[in-house]
Amino acid sequence: MRFVIQRVKEASVTVEDKVIGQIGQGYLVLIGVAEEDTEQVADKMVRKMTGLRIFEDENGKTNLSLRDVGGSLLLVSQFTLYANCRRGNRPSFVESGAPEKANRLYEYIIRECKKSVPEVQTGNFGAKMEVSLINDGPFTILLDSEKL
Repeated sequence: MRFVIQRVKEASVTVEDKVIGQIGQGYLVLIGVAEEDTEQVADKMVRKMTGLRIFEDENGKTNLSLRDVGGSLLLVSQFTLYANCRRGNRPSFVESGAPEKANRLYEYIIRECKKSVPEVQTGNFGAKMEVSLINDGPFTILLDSEKL
């Protein structure tokens, strides 16, 4: 499982010219699911993401978590995080989880995040989405379950 976490001042996702998810300060999280991923892997990733201390405290040190600053989450599924570009110029996505499994884990991640984060907004699984953000920093972190 891969999460691309972007600390944002604001972010939104639009489908067919309609904003379906929008947050202020918090994280925009792009979520990629691999075929071997499980709910246990998702639990580990959610715990790590929500516990990250990447917001600045009064001394300018990244010492505060999402909870500490009252931040929100915008969770967007993105199977292209498992693009394999080793051969040729056209990416292969065979390492991505099957759509049914990926959607089930995406929905599971949303439910788990809502247990500890008051505001959780989402994209629409499988839809063509336009994602907008103002990256705060910029500050972007890649969490890969194989490296946790």
